[in-house]
Amino acid sequence: MIQEQQSITKSLRLLCDGFKDDMASFIYQDDQMNELLMELVSSYVEMNIPVIDEDNRMELAMMLMETIRISAR
Repeated sequence: MIQEQQSITKSLRLLCDGFKDDMASFIYQDDQMNELLMELVSSYVEMNIPVIDEDNRMELAMMLMETIRISAR
C-alpha cells in the first residue's frame, strides 16, 4: 500500500513538473487573471501610495501591473 502511494505521488510529481510552465502561461494570458490583478494593484495604489490625481493613480497602477510576472518554480 505504501509503495503504491509512493508510485502515485511520483507520477503526480512528474505530471506537475511537465505541466507547470504551460499552466503558468495559461493563467498569465487569462483575461480574468488580468482583471483581478489590475483590481488588486489599483487597490494597493489607492491604499498605500498618496497619489491624488486619478489619472496618475491609474497610470501608476498600469506601470506596476507591467512589473508582475507569473511563472512556475
